[in-house]
Amino acid sequence: MSRIIKIAALLLIFILVVGVSAYLTLTLIIKSEDTVVVPDLVGKDVVYVLELLTDLGLNAKVKGSEYSNEVSKNHIIFQEPEPGAEIKKGRDIKIILSKGARSILMPNLKGLSLQQARIIMEENSLCQEEISITYSDNIKKDEIIAQVPSTGTMINRGGRVNLLVSLGIWPPAYKMPNLKGHSLDSAIPLIESSNLALGEIKSSFYKDKPLNVIVDQEPLSGHRVIEGSIVSLVINRKPGRKAQGLFHGANGFDLFRYRLKSGFLKRRIRVSLNSYGVSNDLFDGLMKPGEEIWLLIPKNTDATLFLYEDGELAETNIYDDW
Repeated sequence: MSRIIKIAALLLIFILVVGVSAYLTLTLIIKSEDTVVVPDLVGKDVVYVLELLTDLGLNAKVKGSEYSNEVSKNHIIFQEPEPGAEIKKGRDIKIILSKGARSILMPNLKGLSLQQARIIMEENSLCQEEISITYSDNIKKDEIIAQVPSTGTMINRGGRVNLLVSLGIWPPAYKMPNLKGHSLDSAIPLIESSNLALGEIKSSFYKDKPLNVIVDQEPLSGHRVIEGSIVSLVINRKPGRKAQGLFHGANGFDLFRYRLKSGFLKRRIRVSLNSYGVSNDLFDGLMKPGEEIWLLIPKNTDATLFLYEDGELAETNIYDDW
């Protein structure tokens, strides 16, 4: 009987040992699945760190960024918890990113396009200050001629950079023609043939000078002008004189009418209104022979209307501010 009791006791002890062992083993397995050893992140690239933490089931929390002479830009300066700590999955890992060294060597921007220079400045956390422009026979248009600070000098991130940008080679120069005494119709071809641009047209009245002729110009006759320069004119007009070719409409507008002459071919008609040096196209399209165009012109405006047929000036009208 005592032998049976001993065997039963041993069997019971065996079962208890096996049960406890199984329990402990299962607990350790579950525990190991729920915990993660925190890796060393300092000095690592932020993209790599984000991917690593995601694979480990941890969350990255960026707590800020600081300048560092030791750690490259967009790499980890600090982490919490420290490497080697065991934490449960789903927990946060706090990280601080490097903004790179506070002071850097000024990059060389000379010879680069303005767009390329801006990209390099942005990559180095530098700001564009003033842009100056000048003509250059050696540097292509929109390329950097000079920079301040100069290449190789130390500059803090966030510092400002001044640039000198090339306009390309000097454009051709011309002698400003004398437009005084010309009508507007005859002055415009002279301006266009000199590769100049028509600017603001004003009116003034001089009793001792013929009407509807140019009495003043800017630039003055004989001055050196470059291709594309703006030419402003003053026309001798009586105060309150209304332009021809109009018939008054309602609601503060006048009606401009133009009929294309008879023929067989369509012609491209472009109507432009110049006011205070700014030109706007009112119409640009093909018209059939005999077709008529009607355009509304605002009243109380000081402007000049130009009508071109196949690129040639066909008619002008001056609108006084009345």
